[in-house]
Amino acid sequence: MELILDSANIEQIKELNELLTVTGVTTNPTIITKSGKEPEVVIKELIDLLDEDQLLFIQAVRTDYEGIMEEAKAISKLRKKNMYVKIPVTHEGLKAIKECKKLGIHTLATAIYTADQAFLAAMNGAEYLAPYVNRMDNYGDGVGNVKDLIEMLRVNHMDSKVVAASFKNTHQVHELIKAGIQAVTVPCDVVFNMIDHPGTKIAVGEFCMNWQKAYHRQDLFE
Repeated sequence: MELILDSANIEQIKELNELLTVTGVTTNPTIITKSGKEPEVVIKELIDLLDEDQLLFIQAVRTDYEGIMEEAKAISKLRKKNMYVKIPVTHEGLKAIKECKKLGIHTLATAIYTADQAFLAAMNGAEYLAPYVNRMDNYGDGVGNVKDLIEMLRVNHMDSKVVAASFKNTHQVHELIKAGIQAVTVPCDVVFNMIDHPGTKIAVGEFCMNWQKAYHRQDLFE
């Protein structure tokens, strides 16, 4: 499974990139605006931080077909490899995904609220599909719909990867990993919650206390 960070917080991305095996980073217009930096600055920082084998996903801001294609071509040239364009599954977006496939531009279909939307984007050539799990819960069973999508792609022998997005808690991530999802893109705070548990801190404290009490030192070897 691919672990992708859904963030533009360079400090948190750097910390998690050192801690974990991170496949890449996704952003969207809202995430970039929350950084408080100019978009060009954020994109450069991300490119500088990630190695060439890690993936970077940048979303087109324009919503008309011509605008999406213009931005998609520009985004695809930001890096020599592993550069992906995020395109919402609107009418104009689906048309653009289909054209990007013809041009060899890597795409991620985003703003997905149903398994059917995602499947149609996969048919158009989207390499990644980003269903909005938590937001889908407002209309039904988000996790269940993503599980349906995983199965729909499997039985139809489709190569597109599901990269579930819009997580608000670790349980949602857990359920989809258990279901065999190919990728998740998770906010940094949720990833930290997956790592940290108060029981671990308590256990480590007990180890240290017992060791110091018995041997009057903090190290394994003197």
